[in-house]
Amino acid sequence: MNNITLSVLGNKILLQVLREVKLFSKYNIKSYDNLGLCIKEASKKNNLIILFLQKLKEKDLKEMIKHSIPLIVIDKSFKEKNNFSNEFIEKLTVPFNILHLEKKIISLMARYEFNQRSLINLYGYTIDKNERKIIKENLELKLTEKEVNFLTLFSQNKQPITRSFILKNVWNYSSESETHTVETHIHRLRKKIASKFGDNNFIKNTNKGYYI
Repeated sequence: MNNITLSVLGNKILLQVLREVKLFSKYNIKSYDNLGLCIKEASKKNNLIILFLQKLKEKDLKEMIKHSIPLIVIDKSFKEKNNFSNEFIEKLTVPFNILHLEKKIISLMARYEFNQRSLINLYGYTIDKNERKIIKENLELKLTEKEVNFLTLFSQNKQPITRSFILKNVWNYSSESETHTVETHIHRLRKKIASKFGDNNFIKNTNKGYYI
């Protein structure tokens, strides 16, 4: 967790405190008054965290949540309506211990970075290795462990992948094995993808192998 930037939105006092406390000297600390600019800057990198303060309106909070940016929400109190659904949100009630803030930053960023390492972009789809699912345009489909491993191969290889390569790297079978495992697996996966996403050309093949 190196080069974390703490983007402080709308509170100059907290900004000054963080810059003066030696514990926070390892962080890049930025200040913002404009919500849009803050979101734009924080979205550029995965290793950014937002310190989000009580003056922000509820509609602005909802806008933040849509971008899945790690947030620490600081307020005087949290009512029942403050039911934040994003898993990358931590809450702090003022007054708070500065060491407690540091612990929340570490915990939040560890979860966020673990999640980011679990995501694979694959030709318009997102593969979530941790949750074992494939996502596109707010639709998601659960995958088996073998399906995740199989699709991961496509993200690691720019060229078509052969049947023997798949057998060895997904099932640990010999490339000479007489089995229809790969063909059966691909047929089932194609049907699942077509049914959920309407994509009838998700996995294609030539004499050189399979590709997306």
